[in-house]
Amino acid sequence: MFADRTDAGRRLAAELLDYRDAADTVVFGIPRGGVIVAAEVAAALHLPLDVALAAKVGAPGNVEYAIGAVGADGVVVTGAHTGHTPADIEALAAEARAKLTRGLSLWSAGHPARVPRGGTAILVDDGLATGLTARAAADWLHRAGAARVIVAVPVASPEAAQEMRAYAEEVVAIEAPAGFFAVGQVYGRFEQTTDAEVQAALSLYRR
Repeated sequence: MFADRTDAGRRLAAELLDYRDAADTVVFGIPRGGVIVAAEVAAALHLPLDVALAAKVGAPGNVEYAIGAVGADGVVVTGAHTGHTPADIEALAAEARAKLTRGLSLWSAGHPARVPRGGTAILVDDGLATGLTARAAADWLHRAGAARVIVAVPVASPEAAQEMRAYAEEVVAIEAPAGFFAVGQVYGRFEQTTDAEVQAALSLYRR
């Protein structure tokens, strides 16, 4: 059990010490909650922090359940067992793209993503449920030039952790409980992260 995202980030950093002070390596957080976790990882590893924008495409009638996701460059990824065709998901992606546009304005204005071309990107989120948002971000990092993408999370569903290995060079998950039902189940506090909290973390650790 993690007390909160800050505690989870510190404990996740302990699993990534091989990357401390590594050259050509950047930590990327997925907004919002993932940035708070990533800030602790970046601080502990003495690495720069940046943001990897991605947004889920919610299922009709259940927007919290991801059936696809959109990466920072607008490319859509789809789940294999959602019951929706890629064309269906593409048609539903407008809201996700609008979130990305808002995110670019809030968190990336004047700071183009520093993807380490030929280097390593450590992609951090507060957890993986379906894993689609992290997959969209990992795919974008590869397209942007990262040679290696390390997906690192405090908790993941066993299925998401396994599937993510097809899209990242390494997957680190502290917890992958057999009875997984939601990311928040392993957090004592799991409130919605605010835009101000994301901006504060980025202002402290982005360099």
